[in-house]
Amino acid sequence: DAGTRAALTQKLADFEKKGSDQIVVATINSLDGEEIEPYANRLFRAWKLGQGGEDNGVLLLVAKNDRKMRIEVGYGLEGTLTDLHTKLIIENDMVPAFRAGDFSGGISKAVDDMVMVLEGNPEELEARGARNQQTPFNADDLFFAVFIGIWAVIFFGSIAVSILPPIFGQKIGPGRYRWLGMTFEPGRRSSGGWSSGGSGGGWSSGSSGGGFSGGGGSSGGGGSSGSW
Repeated sequence: DAGTRAALTQKLADFEKKGSDQIVVATINSLDGEEIEPYANRLFRAWKLGQGGEDNGVLLLVAKNDRKMRIEVGYGLEGTLTDLHTKLIIENDMVPAFRAGDFSGGISKAVDDMVMVLEGNPEELEARGARNQQTPFNADDLFFAVFIGIWAVIFFGSIAVSILPPIFGQKIGPGRYRWLGMTFEPGRRSSGGWSSGGSGGGWSSGSSGGGFSGGGGSSGGGGSSGSW
């Protein structure tokens, strides 16, 4: 609605003053039979979200008639707004609100949580996700995982470290996995540091548009998708 759009535009403009990261919200009626991932990636690149050389843009895309949503994250923010974070935002913020018919509330909450993470405060979101996804402790499963891990490292060394975390662990970001209480980054290459700060951008409603003068636009498919 118009009120939410105005409030959200102002919110993103205020964060733009604090940093250079850019968040854009786009709502469309239909994907016209296309999968949301390539659609979002193409829109991200067409609008050149983020800053040149930084690729620090984020696109939140909602296709109402298809009941699908996606958060597409630029290369420069994949280490900060991880796949795990975007999945938690979609599942905990957007899906319940959308199912209840509260599209404005779901989008606003998602933007709030993205800004919170980009400002360097992901702990609250992660804690909420952990509370919502708690499973009973199983000592047998833990013993088996530890046994397999030790056995594999003894016999296969570093190869096991590259193979096992993606199989048994939980993905927490591009190339990053949590397993046995530790974080593994098998095959990770040295790269630039983390990006944090405020976020700014705008709100776009419709199947096409422009008006975003960023010089970024590079996204390798980081982020998450969902449906309701």
